[in-house]
Amino acid sequence: MKFNTSLLHTTKPESDKFGATQTPVYQVSAFAYDSAEQLEKVFNNRAAGFSYSRVGNPTVDAFEKRVAALEGGIGAVACASGMAAITSVLLSILGAGDEIIVGAGLFGGTIDLFNDLKAFGITARFTDTVTAQSVGELINEKTKAVFTEVIGNPKLNAVDLDSVSKVCHENGIPLIADSTTATPYIIRPLEHGADIVIHSSSKYINGGGNSISGIIVDGGSFRWNKEKYKGFKSYAKYGPFALLSKLRSDVWRNTGGCLSPFNAFMNCVGIETLGLRMERCCSNAMKLAEFFEQYNGIEVNYPALPSSPYYELIQEKFGGKGGAIITIRAGSRERAFRLINNLKFALIATNIGDVRTLVIHPASTIYTHSSDEEKINAGVYDDTIRISVGIEDIDDLIEDFRQAAESI
Repeated sequence: MKFNTSLLHTTKPESDKFGATQTPVYQVSAFAYDSAEQLEKVFNNRAAGFSYSRVGNPTVDAFEKRVAALEGGIGAVACASGMAAITSVLLSILGAGDEIIVGAGLFGGTIDLFNDLKAFGITARFTDTVTAQSVGELINEKTKAVFTEVIGNPKLNAVDLDSVSKVCHENGIPLIADSTTATPYIIRPLEHGADIVIHSSSKYINGGGNSISGIIVDGGSFRWNKEKYKGFKSYAKYGPFALLSKLRSDVWRNTGGCLSPFNAFMNCVGIETLGLRMERCCSNAMKLAEFFEQYNGIEVNYPALPSSPYYELIQEKFGGKGGAIITIRAGSRERAFRLINNLKFALIATNIGDVRTLVIHPASTIYTHSSDEEKINAGVYDDTIRISVGIEDIDDLIEDFRQAAESI
C-alpha cells in the first residue's frame, strides 16, 4: 500500500456490533469481569484484556497500533504528551551515573528536561551537530544512548540517521529519534537505523491542534545487554519486546503519564489525513521559503532550499521534503515583533503542526529558560521567527507575510 492508503487500511478497528469505522471512545476508568480469576489474569498480563485505563484502554490501544504500523515498529506506548514520552523513555534506559549524547539544536522544553535530569545523576553531553563523527568522539563507557531530533525544531538541522546509528550500534547503544517535525510521511527513522522513535503527536499526527499527546514506537531491533543496562535484567527475556515490557510494567505505568481515551480518538481521526496535510504543508513551506529568499532584509532558513547545508541530505534521505517549519530573521527583536503583530492570517501561538499557520518568537517564549549559548546552539536569536506553515492557499500566505514584512 502507498502512504495514504496505509493510513486507512493497515489496521482495522475492533469489531463493533454497530459497525463503527473507528474504535469508539471508551471513556471509562475500569473494566469489569465475570470472575475474580479472570481479572487476576488480565491484571497480571496472563490474559488479553484491559483492567484500568491508566494501564491500557481499547481506544488508546487502537491509536498505538496505528502509529506502530505507520512507523514499522513492533509496538507503541502512548503518553499524555510528547514530553511525557521522552521522559518515560529516558528514565527507562538511564540511571544515576549514566550519560546520554544529545543534539544541541533541540526544542526548548526538551533542553529543560535534560537540565532537570541532572538531579537524578544523569548527564547530557551536547553536540552542536549530530553526525557520526561528533557522536563517535563523545562516546565513553558511561554513554547509554544518543538522542536527536530528526529535523531540529527550530534549528531545522537534518540528521543522517544511517551513519549516526551505525556508530551507535558499533558501541552497543541505542539511537532515540524524535521525529515529530519529520513525521513518517517524510522519513521512517526505524528504516534508517534508529531504535526508538518518539512523536509529540499533539502536532502533525493529530493535525487539528485539539489534543495533547505523545507516543513511543519501538523498532524491536536493539538488544539490551543485561550487564550494561541493569534495569533490563528482568525484561531481557522478552527479547525484542524488552523495552515495551519495561515501559508497560515499570516507569511509564508507575509515573501515570497515560493518554486519555478521548485524545487517542481525536488522534485516530487526525492521522487519517496526515499524508494529505503534510503534502500541502511541505509544498507551502517550500514556496514561502522561496519567497523570503528573494525578499531583501529577511534571512530565511529551510532545509529543502538549495542554499541550505542540508539540501543534499534532504534530497537523498527525506524525499526532497524539508518539513512544514521555516524560520526567518527579521533584523532585530523589535522588527520581529512588528512583523508578527501585522500578520492577518497567521496566528500567534506556541504549537506546530496545526492546519493553520502559526508564528512565534522563540527567544521570548519556548526558549525563555535557556541560556544564551543554548539559544544559539538551537538556532534561536532575538530576531528569529518560527513559522509553522499550514494548509491555507499559498498565494494568501505569501501576500500576508509580504504585507507584514513591508511594515518593518
